[in-house]
Amino acid sequence: MKTIDLPKIQQIVKQFAEERDWDKFHSVKNLSMALTVESSELMEIFQWLTEDESNRAHLDPKLKTKIEDEVADVFIYLLRIVGKTDMDLEQAILNKMQKNIEKYPVDKARGNSKKYTDL
Repeated sequence: MKTIDLPKIQQIVKQFAEERDWDKFHSVKNLSMALTVESSELMEIFQWLTEDESNRAHLDPKLKTKIEDEVADVFIYLLRIVGKTDMDLEQAILNKMQKNIEKYPVDKARGNSKKYTDL
């Protein structure tokens, strides 16, 4: 994956909403609900595919475009939530990864899909 210019993308998304006067609709509650809708639209692409088909879906140009559009929508709503909550996204991710490291120690979690409470 190539590096993205997150501040640039965040500014484009913010400007898009501001130019349309959508900030009044973009409460954190509404954005989180919209995020689940977009996540569901992404899930819908893979709904009736087998595991193997889902792993190869991006090789079909039409499906790849649909996948990209829905992933972009999910990310756009995440960025709006980050902006609305003055979140330090990088630090939030680093903090969460540290928690995950503690909840899923390699010696217990490697090759295992169980939830941390069941390890």
